[in-house]
Amino acid sequence: MEVMIEARELVKRYNGAPEPAVRGLSFAVRQGEIFSLLGPNGAGKTTTIAMLSGLLKPTSGEASIAGHAVTREPLQVKRVIGVVPQEIALYPKLSARENLLFWGRLYGMGGRELRRRCQEVLEIVGLSERARQRVETFSGGMKRRLNIAVGLLHRPQVMYMDEPTVGIDPQSRRTILDTVKELNAQGMTVLYTTHYMEEAQELSHRIGIMDHGRMIAMGTLQELTRLVGGEDLVILRVAQNGGAPALADALQVVRGVRRVHAENGAVTLSVADGHAVLPDLIQAANARGIRVAGVEIREPNLEAVFLHLTGRALRD
Repeated sequence: MEVMIEARELVKRYNGAPEPAVRGLSFAVRQGEIFSLLGPNGAGKTTTIAMLSGLLKPTSGEASIAGHAVTREPLQVKRVIGVVPQEIALYPKLSARENLLFWGRLYGMGGRELRRRCQEVLEIVGLSERARQRVETFSGGMKRRLNIAVGLLHRPQVMYMDEPTVGIDPQSRRTILDTVKELNAQGMTVLYTTHYMEEAQELSHRIGIMDHGRMIAMGTLQELTRLVGGEDLVILRVAQNGGAPALADALQVVRGVRRVHAENGAVTLSVADGHAVLPDLIQAANARGIRVAGVEIREPNLEAVFLHLTGRALRD
């Protein structure tokens, strides 16, 4: 199967920054694949998208899209890709249709073809009935859906979607995820960035986990969860303010506990068997006089993988 996106040892160092934003990043995305870059804010996902789009020149390394070198053949690359940026790229005083007409002309489209395509992409993102309304009246979710429509105008072979569901309502988020899956079912290759593990798990054929500018693991969901050896995540929510660090200290020595992390009033543990070890965890909390207000046991998932690889929860 043809490789549509290839990054080879990409490095990006910003002037004045003590450390590179991206460090030796290499990966490939095959035709028809949804590949997610998963990682916390600051992991280097948006910088990676900018380099693959030709907006940022890498400090070193190379990238190609559909066989075109990003730095040497930027126009050919731009014809192949559609980009949905993390920041909304719309004109609020214009209507949805007027925004699409404006961006379509920048793509070199025009006339009847452009008008027809505007209607098509509005239908794809569920905004055809709002075509004449000004964008300033739209909800955050509607703006993000229109952002996607702009990226689809010129029928790209490859779509980059950079955190497209940040800060929106659940209904719009569901619409966007379903749209991504439908576009992929029609043959589109998608590079999707997110810090929501649930999205990466639902959408992706393969996932690359990024942290501090590096790719720390890559594979299918099954391949990645295999890294934790079947460990469960146990999350204990603490009633007392400041009780989580004290509880984390107490639980370090409980048999079956492998990793412990405290944050935001909760302690997250990686354990061999969550249900078997839970009574010992509660007993250790009671011995310290710490009341556990809530318990959640999760089977192996991407958050467990991230905790296993970094010692931190994904949302730190």
